[in-house]
Amino acid sequence: MSAAAHPRLRGWAAWSPRAAFRRWLQGRLPRTDTWQLGQRNVYILPTRAGFTFGATLLVMLVASINYQLSLGYALTFLLAGAGLVSMHLTHGNLRGLTLHLRAPAPVFAGDAAALEVVITNPGHERHALDLRFDGAPIVGHAGPAGPGGHAGVSCDAPRLGEARVHLSLVPPRRGWHDVPTLQVETRFPFGLFRAWTVWRPAARVLAWPRPEQPAPPLPPAAASAGDEHTTRRGAGSELDGVRPWRRGDTMRQVVWKKVARSGKLVSRETAGATRRELWLHWHDTYGARGGDVEQRLSRLAAWLLRADADGVDFGLQLPGRDLPPGQGDAHRRAALDLLALWP
Repeated sequence: MSAAAHPRLRGWAAWSPRAAFRRWLQGRLPRTDTWQLGQRNVYILPTRAGFTFGATLLVMLVASINYQLSLGYALTFLLAGAGLVSMHLTHGNLRGLTLHLRAPAPVFAGDAAALEVVITNPGHERHALDLRFDGAPIVGHAGPAGPGGHAGVSCDAPRLGEARVHLSLVPPRRGWHDVPTLQVETRFPFGLFRAWTVWRPAARVLAWPRPEQPAPPLPPAAASAGDEHTTRRGAGSELDGVRPWRRGDTMRQVVWKKVARSGKLVSRETAGATRRELWLHWHDTYGARGGDVEQRLSRLAAWLLRADADGVDFGLQLPGRDLPPGQGDAHRRAALDLLALWP
């Protein structure tokens, strides 16, 4: 039975000496989004193949001494020298690289957050660099390559250039999530040694509440009580200005000359234009699947996305927090951020 299948074994695995040493090591590392690899943070140890190679050299040395084989001595020391050169090349394949993690964009809980790691190489070409998160499932690719598996992502860093590696992290719930510890390792060229570094990024991923599916209709009371403001500064047919195109605008309202110049749909704003304001209240979500807090936030997220798609100015009212009515990408993101970080 595996450790993942038994709770007691899982607890023992969590308190194993290896896990304790890993937590101790990670606790000593600073959180930073830029990690430069050098002598102090690149570690190297022989792999299983490396230990086998060393044991073989020992047997060859004993046989050469026992039978006084001059060619045996030559072959043994030649292979030992090749092993030492391999150790130097493996360590040098990481030394000098600079890793930078770009700030990830917010996503809805349960969706994959795209993480981009930029590897800057100031020297010769580096081969077979493997990146993986410690204890987190990842899916990603490096450069133009296709999606990789869950074990990690491999890439090469060109000479005096950059390599961009894309990883994915799935936040299970709303709120802030730390980017897990990242390990970069290599076994180039012969696989006799494994060199690696441990990196704790400082970036965090913000997860918005996942909108309720299927999306419920907007609350009837709020829809009927939505304030309608009529602004008159002159004749009803006079052109006061332009505004972004909204759903429901007629083709006659579109200012085609500005569309041709800017490539964006804009509509005429007349003096008699009417603007609706919709308030989304916390108490309107009381019946969301028994009144669970997360379900109520999911319903509010679905409502505000629906109002934004319909071109309605919407405001948000939560216990202790209010967001005035507005519209646009910045307003939608502010509303989703408020839901993600409440209370």
